[in-house]
Amino acid sequence: MAFFSLDFSFNMKPFFSALLFFCLFIQPGWTADSQGSKGQKRIINIAADYNYPPYEFSDEAGNPAGYHVELSYAIAEVMGFDVNITMTDWESAYAGLFAGEYDILQGIAYSEERSKYIKYSSPHSIVNQSLFARKDGPKINDINEVNNHSIIVQRASIMHEYLQQFVPKAVIVPVPTHSDALRLLASGKHDFALTANLPSLYLSKELGLSNIEPIAAPVAAQRLGYGALTHNEDLVALFSEGLAILKNTGRQQEIYDKWLGTIGDSKAPWKKLGLYALYTILVLLLILGIIMVWNTLLRKEVEKRSRQLKAHQEQLIQADKMASLGVLVSGVAHEINNPTGLLMLNLPILQSAWEDALPILEQEAVNNPHFQLAGLPYQRIRDEIPFLLDEMQHSTDRIRNIVNDLKDFAREQPDEKHQTVDLNDTVTMAVRLVDKSIRDATDHFRLTLDPNKPCILGNPQRIEQVIINLILNACDALENKNCALAVSTFISLDKENAIMAVEDQGCGIQAENLPRLTDPFYTTKREMGGTGLGLSVSATIIKAHKGRLCFDSTPGQGTTATITFPLHQ
Repeated sequence: MAFFSLDFSFNMKPFFSALLFFCLFIQPGWTADSQGSKGQKRIINIAADYNYPPYEFSDEAGNPAGYHVELSYAIAEVMGFDVNITMTDWESAYAGLFAGEYDILQGIAYSEERSKYIKYSSPHSIVNQSLFARKDGPKINDINEVNNHSIIVQRASIMHEYLQQFVPKAVIVPVPTHSDALRLLASGKHDFALTANLPSLYLSKELGLSNIEPIAAPVAAQRLGYGALTHNEDLVALFSEGLAILKNTGRQQEIYDKWLGTIGDSKAPWKKLGLYALYTILVLLLILGIIMVWNTLLRKEVEKRSRQLKAHQEQLIQADKMASLGVLVSGVAHEINNPTGLLMLNLPILQSAWEDALPILEQEAVNNPHFQLAGLPYQRIRDEIPFLLDEMQHSTDRIRNIVNDLKDFAREQPDEKHQTVDLNDTVTMAVRLVDKSIRDATDHFRLTLDPNKPCILGNPQRIEQVIINLILNACDALENKNCALAVSTFISLDKENAIMAVEDQGCGIQAENLPRLTDPFYTTKREMGGTGLGLSVSATIIKAHKGRLCFDSTPGQGTTATITFPLHQ
């Protein structure tokens, strides 16, 4: 089996549903009714193991279930495509990937040999592999002691490859699933089973295999992620981005807690619980009947009062948000900037320490070919530590930028010093940064830059942030790739202003929504994770640069967003 996740306590059951909260702070789109139909969604075929609970398995109705399955559905939801998950055995799933039957595997373990043919996403979990033996069977202390012993493994799994490469003298007995391996071992056949720790403990309990247990130290810890053939690298990028969104919004943790946070006792007294549930339902039905009668009597009065309070309530909510926003941003900036500053100070020290330690580690690796760090081969750690440090540095910079954006939103003027900004260069850089989003949204993109090179006085990073936000909003509004998108710069006829326009042929915005587009917290995409801060922050930045932001839209035909800045000679 090549799908893995983290090992945790086994005394709780993962099959009770938990509420999932929608993710926040996804890239804001148009804050009016600009979503519309995007045409038929892309369907991605995923293969999964039908017998690997609680990570992935076929439930009693034959439907896909488990941590990996729900994670794939959540990624598809936030990235805007559909998935078709096929439950099969791992060998068929792995072979089907190379045969073109499936586009991607949702939980494949990394190996250097596989990486020659398979492109991996960022990892979403780690699993420990363990040796299992009968309680009255042979005992060993290390995987290297299994030479000449018979070991059961899942066919074509990462552990199958591990034994073939590192323990060639072992007698390998491949089987289709983890359940087959554990049952065969429990029946008295063969010496050991090399399987994933948590699924094996789970299946042993479910199958009543009380005569087997894990022995020795864990064999290996494997990183797990999405994997596709190298020509499908764009799929891997989609799932990596989706994983990052789920991680940053906390939704991945919610899914993890649902399936792996609690592993309950499978021997629950279902009959007794069912009786309690029946009594509870009867009481609830009685209460519900009383509530319905009372509701009928009060409905008219409630509706009358609700109409009176609705307008006043909206005004109070908006006023309260704006009044408390300054205090909130000040507190958030202070609390976040302190640990962020500590990270930014310490990360270069850690990187320097790693670089200083490399010669010593290299010498140790030469003297000891089996030298390991953190349970992994030194050569692998040496290649991955710089990547991990760079990723941490990038994440720290991102936190700092988010805090700065909130501070800019709360104050009237940004505190950076203004400089001469070539609007053409800034627009060109912004278009380059969102090139992939543009190509995914339309086949008809046009960039027109004024040859007179309009210049303004301002902060280039903030101006670039506004341009990127407007372009991404326009991409979200396009219903299909035949709709056009145009970005242009020009100087006004009176030579007083520099102007940038973003025109799309999207679904357009209703006239009654246009005046509220830049209101804080106003969005028509709340169910998609929109917060209503994107255009609000952009409008604040433009105002600080003494500019204007306006919208012209016709429903069904498209929208034009225009920014006007004072021209700087």
